[in-house]
Amino acid sequence: MNSPVEFPYESFILINRSSEISIYMQISNQLINAIQRGFLPFGIKLPGTRALSIILNVHRNTIVAAYEELFAQGWVESLPNKGTFVIGKNQEKPFQIKDFEKNNLEHYPKSTGFSFKTSNILDNPFEYSNCEYIFNDGVPDIRLTQIDHHSRIYSSILKRKAHKIGQYNQDGSEFFKKNLSQFLNLSRGLPISKNNLLITRSTEMSIYIVSEILLSEGDIVLVGKLSYFSVNMIFQKAGVKIQPISIDDEGINVEEVREACKKQKIRMLYLTPHHHYPTTVTLSAKRRLELLNLANEYGFIILEDDYDYDFHYDKSPILPLASADTNGMVIYIGSFGKSLVPGFRTGFIVAPENLMIEMRKYLGIIDRQGDVLMEHVLGEMIAEGEINRYLKKSLKIYQERRDYFVSLSEQNLGEYIDFQKPSGGLAVWMKWKIPVNLMQLSRNCAQNNLFIPKTLLYQNKNLTAMRLGFGNLNLNEMDKSIEILSENIKLLS
Repeated sequence: MNSPVEFPYESFILINRSSEISIYMQISNQLINAIQRGFLPFGIKLPGTRALSIILNVHRNTIVAAYEELFAQGWVESLPNKGTFVIGKNQEKPFQIKDFEKNNLEHYPKSTGFSFKTSNILDNPFEYSNCEYIFNDGVPDIRLTQIDHHSRIYSSILKRKAHKIGQYNQDGSEFFKKNLSQFLNLSRGLPISKNNLLITRSTEMSIYIVSEILLSEGDIVLVGKLSYFSVNMIFQKAGVKIQPISIDDEGINVEEVREACKKQKIRMLYLTPHHHYPTTVTLSAKRRLELLNLANEYGFIILEDDYDYDFHYDKSPILPLASADTNGMVIYIGSFGKSLVPGFRTGFIVAPENLMIEMRKYLGIIDRQGDVLMEHVLGEMIAEGEINRYLKKSLKIYQERRDYFVSLSEQNLGEYIDFQKPSGGLAVWMKWKIPVNLMQLSRNCAQNNLFIPKTLLYQNKNLTAMRLGFGNLNLNEMDKSIEILSENIKLLS
């Protein structure tokens, strides 16, 4: 090709005049892209600024600015009386123009040029839908949160405490840890200091760190026969052997735990004693003491997840196992600010100081930056009593929703399901009295604008059950959701 003007520049330089990126930068970026991918070979002469401006239908000064950008970045050189050339050796052989498909320079590679390990264990179990009504496994309603108030606190702290927040600390905000330790002491009876706390982004992150440090391939971990799927995925990824233990109305079966310990070395027991996931039952006080004694006798770790601890309605919650642990056998994990908007939530781990030292090493690798500013906000909400006021207000609303949801379910689904009114939490565990294909029921409901994710469905030869959250639904949404569910179960029964 003798003339640089003959090159099909208009086929790969596509200008978006509504973009926030200036036109000259769009042109220079796409020219660089073409050079990097071999469409513009080293040594080729670019068109003159006037010629390229005509081809692309832009002002000549725009092309001048684009060429100046290319020169500044070292992609081209300008030779007096000769023109502008892509830096590099001239082609020894005649250059053949590659085939240009529409937008082919904008496509990112569809696959890697190297092999890597893949995991079926960590396949995303979550589903999403555009249905108007959605059941989940029991999450708060962010519409109840006082976003404006939270934002004002955030903005205020950013202004008046910037000099403190600006200092980097991979262990997070000392102010928040101090206030959170006091909060956990008062609300959960945990006699801890800030030195016993590790701040994480989520419960899953906490469990991942614990697994990396405390579990080895082949270790045996006991979990409920029905347990939280995300946690099981983390354990499986660690290469441990998961052994399920049955659950009844008092929580996990302690005698089965005892028998398992007699037969083999147990490394860890994971449980959600306050409201077991997914059945919502509370571990009895008697069994809590028995589990602590077994842990001391057989030397296994108790990983206690305080899932839904903040949401209790009928009576004061039973204190965590960690509050009665005197031998350092319990690791306590949870989330703070679950009822707040997602950006204002955080996770935490409570453990003895010697283990905390090792945990901070792992946190420094996977979340070194953290979110110190947000932790300051949460710390101030504790210090000023704002979190207690908000929890008290939201609990009243969630209790009303629980009562209405239970009443509504009894009226419309009573002949099909069996369930107990939960003492806390944001979900109801429902067992079906009749044979029903839950996946088919879910698909039928989706066609009527009600989404029931597969993670809420529990079905095998011995069990047909669902965990339905009510916390995110107002009364009108509950009416419509139960109506759709009721109508579709009648069609299948």
